[in-house]
Formats: sequence, C-alpha cells, structure tokens
Amino acid sequence: MSEPTQKYSITMPRDIAEAARARSGHSGLSAYVASAVARQIERDNLNELIAVAEAEHGPVTDEEVQVLRERLQAARQAQRTSRGTGSHAA
Repeated sequence: MSEPTQKYSITMPRDIAEAARARSGHSGLSAYVASAVARQIERDNLNELIAVAEAEHGPVTDEEVQVLRERLQAARQAQRTSRGTGSHAA
C-alpha cells in the first residue's frame, strides 16, 4: 500500500514544468515531482550529516575523496568482472 497523498498547489517556471511533464511518462507529473522532491530531501539530509561530521572531525580533503572514489571504482569493476565471469562459466 502506498503512502497517503494530499493535493498541493505549487508554482514553478513554465519551462521547468513543461520539461518535467514531458519526462514524467506514464507515472505522471505528480509522481515525477514527488520523486524529485524526495531526492532533494535525501541530499539535504546528507549535507546536514556531512556538516555535523566535518564539525566533529574536520573537513575531508580532496586527496581523501580521490582515494575513496578510486576504491569505489575498483569495487564496481570487481563486481562487474565477477558478474561477467559467473555468466560465462557454464
């Protein structure tokens, strides 16, 4: 069962509304906008968490970010490789 909904009136620039309507597909504009707002709330929550962490531990350096990006990329590559190996071994 989905969450209860309520009707709201919002104002946005026409070009943005038309682009959203064009991209919303079968789910409709309301679902498209709700999804976009949910993603923005997730980003806002993450930014708040980062601010708290940086206040406690100091800012993350560019070097630390790069190391983590490289680890993530390596993990994704390993995952793709293991999927490819598993699908051909029959």
